[in-house]
Amino acid sequence: MFCVIYSFEINPEKRESFIEAWREMTLLIREYEGGLGSRLHQESDTKYIAYAQWPNRATWENASDKLPASANAIRTRMREACTDISTLHELKMVEDLLVRK
Repeated sequence: MFCVIYSFEINPEKRESFIEAWREMTLLIREYEGGLGSRLHQESDTKYIAYAQWPNRATWENASDKLPASANAIRTRMREACTDISTLHELKMVEDLLVRK
């Protein structure tokens, strides 16, 4: 398994738009690109961290060309809500002890 950690600095007035766009984009990536889903965490009023899982690095590296055209508008909404988007870490999973409910 391969994991990526992202950082999002957002405009506080666009918080709901960001969260909605992040959710929609994550579901599309899961459906069309082979992603295994993501978790979004809030660090402060303007900073969010997302943890995304992929089956392997190659699937992550080759993602983005299978999304439907509707993804462009969602991606634009998400970018417009952010002042910065960064990939913090690209990680190979060694062990997984998370509890699944």
